[in-house]
Amino acid sequence: MNKVITISREYGAGGHTIGKQVAQELGIELYDRDIVRETVQASGYDTETVQQEEEEVSKTSAFLKSILSNSAYYPNTQDAIHDVQQAVILRYAQQGPCVILGRCADEILRTSGIPCLNVFIHASEIHRAERMRKETGITDTTELQRLIVRKDHLRRNYYNHYTGKQWGDSHNYHLTLDSGVLGDELCVQMIVAAARSMP
Repeated sequence: MNKVITISREYGAGGHTIGKQVAQELGIELYDRDIVRETVQASGYDTETVQQEEEEVSKTSAFLKSILSNSAYYPNTQDAIHDVQQAVILRYAQQGPCVILGRCADEILRTSGIPCLNVFIHASEIHRAERMRKETGITDTTELQRLIVRKDHLRRNYYNHYTGKQWGDSHNYHLTLDSGVLGDELCVQMIVAAARSMP
């Protein structure tokens, strides 16, 4: 298996858990928070700034950046962080087979000509709310719903902004899996089987 696997995911759909199990099953590296650490080291920005800027671009901020990007007084922090993360992702992929979570990795590798298996994990809002209730300890249903909607909105805007494509569109991925219906274990088995069978 010489493929790099990228996993994009709706918030609360279990993408990190599934990605971790896939990496363990295949005996390869999983890159998620490592990308943040490497970006901090390479960019000089602190961890909080990197975490705040990655995967979070609103339509308003994108509009303001398009107006102010030519100003020497307006450093585009998010673009700078994205550029560093892109370089980090490419380096990880060039080192060998691995699983990379989010951060437009599918499109970054595709445009660079690096073979990869692109996966999108989704689930119903009810399933995701229940998963996040267990993981975060948040019990208020309205709060959970707002969190899920906000996170998905931010990820969608970020992906669409930096790739020019639609986040979650099945045409952008080789596999789109409903973790709520299939369960984590079957999702892992299907990704592993696809990675092993693809040339």
